[in-house]
Amino acid sequence: MTVLVTGASGLLGGAVARALVARGDDVRTLQRRSSGVPGVEDIRGSVTDPAAVARAVEGVDAVVHLAAKVSLAGEPAEFHAVNVEGTRALLDAAERAGVERFVQVSSPSVAHVGASLVGAGTTPADPRHARGEYARTKAAAELLALGRDRRRSSGSEVSGGTGPSVVAVRPHIVWGPGDTQLVERVLERAASGRLPLLGHGAALIDTLYVDNAADGILAALDRAHDVHGRAYVLTNGEPRTVADLLTGICRAGGVEPPRWRVPAGVARAAGSLVEAVWRVRPGTDEPPMTRFLAEQLSSAHWFDQRATRRDLRWRPAVGVDEGLRRLAAHYGGTAA
Repeated sequence: MTVLVTGASGLLGGAVARALVARGDDVRTLQRRSSGVPGVEDIRGSVTDPAAVARAVEGVDAVVHLAAKVSLAGEPAEFHAVNVEGTRALLDAAERAGVERFVQVSSPSVAHVGASLVGAGTTPADPRHARGEYARTKAAAELLALGRDRRRSSGSEVSGGTGPSVVAVRPHIVWGPGDTQLVERVLERAASGRLPLLGHGAALIDTLYVDNAADGILAALDRAHDVHGRAYVLTNGEPRTVADLLTGICRAGGVEPPRWRVPAGVARAAGSLVEAVWRVRPGTDEPPMTRFLAEQLSSAHWFDQRATRRDLRWRPAVGVDEGLRRLAAHYGGTAA
């Protein structure tokens, strides 16, 4: 296939583009800077630019859409412009260009309303109740994308337009060597003594090693005609406690793991306060805490993977322990 990957300058987008090149697909990318991926055709531009989007989709068979505004804080209008209207522009262009497959890379946060998720299935995206602008706009974008599926129905093939077969995937907490969103922030804050455990650090959460995430997205791309119109959460299927995960990442990065604790309720209240201050006087970096982040670090969230693995015919190849060993090899720490 000829495949367009948006957002290929990021950790996951780059991994997807490299995996497609490695298996012999022709790959084009769209993002605001060079993807840095050998063997691809880079188009520099934003998903909010109709002309750039039109150039990017011309002649492609499939789209993997990862480009998004990802942040714990920011202007709501900017989240909406990139995450919702950018997705709309890409879908419109894909339909006009005759694209056959469209993978919308979403997030489990689109259906997370703050409560613990224990062996949860893939529930519908909920823009009204999702936590934070990123989650709300990604939820709206997922619903928009699935609504464009060309054969949308509850079980049988029906006429639903002339667009591509659309499937949404929700990779959960992707990490790996070179990850600036999670790993490097954990290491930086731990090294400076600014990384606490919330509560007892005993909440079970699942994550997804980056190579597994890329493989899962390719599986969704290959199976799009069979699983179109649906959403799937992708995880390693190995829940660990928050304390264990943070300790593993810190040791792999060669820094001391967190030793001090903050009550979960205090962290959530502090996160709400920080959000209020950030709206008035935003900082130059990510806020140190938000209510959503406090909830993520103090409540369980892991998912039933049976339908995902059955329908996508995919299983993660890299376990958490092996991922930590690779992380240690990258940063010079230890995996024990």
